[in-house]
Amino acid sequence: MERLDKLLASQGMLSRREVRELIAAGRVTVEGGVEKRPERKVSGQETIAVDGLPVTVQKTLTLMLHKPRGYVSAARDARDKTVLELVPPQYRRKGLFPAGRLDKDTTGLMILTDDGALAHEILAPKRHVPKRYRVTVDLPLTEEMVTRFAEGIALKDGMCRPARLEILSEHTGIVTLQEGRYHQIKRMFGCCGVAVTALHRLSMGALALDEALAPGECRPITAEEQALLRQQRVPE
Repeated sequence: MERLDKLLASQGMLSRREVRELIAAGRVTVEGGVEKRPERKVSGQETIAVDGLPVTVQKTLTLMLHKPRGYVSAARDARDKTVLELVPPQYRRKGLFPAGRLDKDTTGLMILTDDGALAHEILAPKRHVPKRYRVTVDLPLTEEMVTRFAEGIALKDGMCRPARLEILSEHTGIVTLQEGRYHQIKRMFGCCGVAVTALHRLSMGALALDEALAPGECRPITAEEQALLRQQRVPE
């Protein structure tokens, strides 16, 4: 059970202050009766409406975040700013965490969720959910690198699964991984004698970063996007 105002605010439509104003104005009903107490305890199973429109309570929340540089992929950190600090108040929930990691200086698509089952599905090593990155390096990309990535590169912690490297320009390419080892792309390019100067995640599975999201912005994913996230196909 939780407070009515907190439950409604957690659905991502309104801030807690806005919800309280609606309740005070008599615009919220619970089981058909006007409810003016924001502290009313509800389970989410009740029939709740705002201005006569039913509210479908989502028990879990999953956000798409455009991660900027300078934030670590953690729920809390004693030294650095975390990606959860980018979440606006109306989306903050107990138990929200990043599903997967990006380095502090890596940008792009991140998923934040309080749905442990979804996170496991995304991150389970056996699923090999493909992830696409735009990468910039300090030396020219070569066809030899494309071949080495396709064959798999031996790192200190073992052989990498085959990866796809597409050359876009002399110093820019797209890398598709089927796994997610620590600093994997940087280490793979390091084995080829080049350094990564910028890295940006474009997609996870079939879910691509919403280009309308500015760095640091996030929003709830739609049901359609959640279905895409669970697919393993990579967008063309």
